[in-house]
Amino acid sequence: MRGLLISLLLLAGNALAEDVLHLYNWNNYIAVETVARFEARCACRVVQDYYSDNEEMLAKLAAGASGYDIIVPTGNALESLIRQKALRPIDKSHLPNLKNINPVYLGTVFDPGNQFSIPYAYTLTLLGFNVEKMRELGLPTDTWAVIFEPKYLEKMKYRVTVLDSQRELMAAALKYLGYSANDTDEARWKQARDLIIRAKPYWAAFNASSYIKELTVGNIWLVHGYSNDIFQANLDAQKAGRKFSIASSIPKQGAVLALDSMVLHKTGPHPDLAHKFINFMLDGKNSSELTNLIGSGNPNKDALQYIHPEIAQNPAIFPDAQHQVNLEMLRDLNRQQRRVLSRMWTEIKLR
Repeated sequence: MRGLLISLLLLAGNALAEDVLHLYNWNNYIAVETVARFEARCACRVVQDYYSDNEEMLAKLAAGASGYDIIVPTGNALESLIRQKALRPIDKSHLPNLKNINPVYLGTVFDPGNQFSIPYAYTLTLLGFNVEKMRELGLPTDTWAVIFEPKYLEKMKYRVTVLDSQRELMAAALKYLGYSANDTDEARWKQARDLIIRAKPYWAAFNASSYIKELTVGNIWLVHGYSNDIFQANLDAQKAGRKFSIASSIPKQGAVLALDSMVLHKTGPHPDLAHKFINFMLDGKNSSELTNLIGSGNPNKDALQYIHPEIAQNPAIFPDAQHQVNLEMLRDLNRQQRRVLSRMWTEIKLR
């Protein structure tokens, strides 16, 4: 009896001693099999919390949330976390697989020496559309004009949605007007605001969530959305046996690229395990599983050999050199700029 009690106490002690990696990530942003393989390799558990946008994640941390070993912010949120001194520096000596990252995605303006961040995946904000319907209407699919110009929109009234995002929609308007997505000149912002207000009566909605379903069932013909969402919409349409397909394209004026990176939060209790996780995710096969799952862009060169050919050859997921030149990552705004943009956004919504 005594021996059994000792055994049970030892088992309980081992369970309590089990390493747990706390990952704060976007929803559906890591494959289940990838997590299971890491847990088996490191004899640990991965506990995940999820957020739907960077502002939600930043707000939760600002309110005192702590204990996250790894977070996966987008560039402008990464910039904010670095400025707040919320991150732990990364020890690259523990990351032999860092060599797999395409240098194009290293040394960004947010973290020039990658002292705090390691690229994970990226998405593009572009046009998604019902191929057959756009062809039938004779509408272009390679320009932001198609969501802003009444001469095109009048053929699709209430069949178009745009993202319910200040930064993303203003970026599209600024790019169409020939400016940088990161232009902060207030006069140019007003031009972008007026362009949006002119187009707004033709749109069905500002939609950042259900537009995948609306595309899939054929209610919406054109969206301003994220590349991995549009990839999913096409998969869903094919699975449902729809008589149309969904495609995406990068407008010739350029678009936003959102690079998500793995970072170590300073309150994370397991930095050693976190480094093991990052190096694990830098392995090509492990990295490829997310791209094969949701159609995300992938900065990992070694992953390409494992990615399904129809995804690897999709220029809206892996843009060619010609399109890469016109891609921009959104920068963080200062407090005054945020106030101005929020005021303009209110004007847009109320008009």
